[in-house]
Amino acid sequence: MTQPAVYRLQAKTQSYDWGKLGNVSKVARYAQQSGDAVDPSKPYAELWMGTHPNAPSVVMDDAHTPLRDLIHKYPELSTQTLYDQYSGDLPFLFKILSIRKALSIQAHPDKTLGARLFKEFPNNYKDPNHKPEMAIALTPFEALCGFRPLEEIARHLERYPELTELIGADVADSFLSTIQQQESNVEQNKAVLKSVFSALMHSPQESVTAQLSKLTDRLRDTEDPMAELVLRLDQQYSGGDIGIFSVLLLNYVTMEPGQAMFLGANEPHAYLSGDCVECMAASDNVVRAGLTPKFKDVNVLVEMLTYRYGSAESQKMTPQSFGSHSLLYDPPIDEFSVALTSLKTEETEEHKPIPGPSILIVTSGSGSLKAQGSTFDLKEGYVYFVGADVVLSAEAGESGLEFYRAFTVPT
Repeated sequence: MTQPAVYRLQAKTQSYDWGKLGNVSKVARYAQQSGDAVDPSKPYAELWMGTHPNAPSVVMDDAHTPLRDLIHKYPELSTQTLYDQYSGDLPFLFKILSIRKALSIQAHPDKTLGARLFKEFPNNYKDPNHKPEMAIALTPFEALCGFRPLEEIARHLERYPELTELIGADVADSFLSTIQQQESNVEQNKAVLKSVFSALMHSPQESVTAQLSKLTDRLRDTEDPMAELVLRLDQQYSGGDIGIFSVLLLNYVTMEPGQAMFLGANEPHAYLSGDCVECMAASDNVVRAGLTPKFKDVNVLVEMLTYRYGSAESQKMTPQSFGSHSLLYDPPIDEFSVALTSLKTEETEEHKPIPGPSILIVTSGSGSLKAQGSTFDLKEGYVYFVGADVVLSAEAGESGLEFYRAFTVPT
């Protein structure tokens, strides 16, 4: 390739209420490296890396060339197959998230539902794409993800009578009797789980407010992780938010740095706290139902979910080797994979050519990157776009080096 294939990018930040404030936020610290001034009172929630029109990355050249324009001018940076398939855009959106308080309980539609929602409700759903996503923890991280094992939900119905009061005794009894039957099958279990979630989500607001008040009053003298979580969310979202009861039905997942989870289409989830690397299909479609003042589409959410259930640990991914010092997080979709490279002082790692475009961000340490006979500085917060079919060689400095690289290969 005669055209240079490595370009340093300026990525844009997004300020949402749930973001960490000022320099406490990794998003803000990383953005500072490309010239952004940091306001200590402003929440810095997300750093977007890619071609998504809501916050497109630009090349750090004299013209501040939008990354999308660069790829349009040189389609070979993406490969012609991917360029044609995604109309010159990157198939993925790469992000850093810094979370101070819980995000909304939500799910993302699959392609069929995404297309229908975009057609019928374009004011609420901005594109027809699906939005599978993956989160890799940078710091200790908390989330809700997927429905708990049915036995745990049954115990919660007994332990938290306020939940039973909301969904109704008939729904609770039907759920308990069904899952206790030896002859019940997965589809029957999913059906009664759906009835529980639907009854909860459709509870009248006055009932939610009253039962939540009873629950939080009762838990104030209780020392256990569930009580702490319920009380913390109640402080963050006062006014009787239905999403607080959802923690009794959804898995509470904790991750240490380097651990990851994949969130497929039509699966309920909510990030609660921490910093993470996130990668997703290039969409911004979200169906919300709690822990938010934003538009809630309860009927769509209840109908779209798969109602799969299982343990918190089952939500986590197992990375594969991607070299001597690298791990590969490879979810079961076409749009993206993510590699994590971790080097100690003066260690090196070579990435073989990837037949598709990629973006990398340095999350800690420093070092250098060699490609096509040129050398590029690597420092915390630096972001680079790398064209297809390029050999990369990274070397760590005195403080070591860690970077994440999101990429797509043609199928």
